[in-house]
Amino acid sequence: MIFSLLALAGGIAMGIQAVVNGGLGKKVGTLEASFISFFIGTAALFFLVLFLGKGNLLAISEVPKGQLIGGLLGAFFVVVLVIVSPEIGVTATLISVIVGQLLIGSLIDHFGLFGGERFPIDFKKGIALLLMLASIYIFQK
Repeated sequence: MIFSLLALAGGIAMGIQAVVNGGLGKKVGTLEASFISFFIGTAALFFLVLFLGKGNLLAISEVPKGQLIGGLLGAFFVVVLVIVSPEIGVTATLISVIVGQLLIGSLIDHFGLFGGERFPIDFKKGIALLLMLASIYIFQK
């Protein structure tokens, strides 16, 4: 249950991040707001790693290079939030984000991508995914 609550807190943080970064972007610019967001996040993580870190940063040389794309994907996500949330609102932005996450998650599961176990998309799951896509359209009309 603790992990579900932690994930819930992460979702709440994403909602706040959308409106905060969107407002920041209107004041300082899209890329600048994204840079500020990542800079502050990097500074916070620096101190967390410094005082609480138990891992081994030097092990980065042993990591498959594809696993290093996370930061780039995170930067893309923040830039998208800065652009989109002031235009369509936080709720519509998050609906689209969540549907996007569920779609890619379903494809990853279906094909067992990135070494994961396969969980095929059956007819019912396909219909559910189509309904989620439709929800983006319905919510904005």
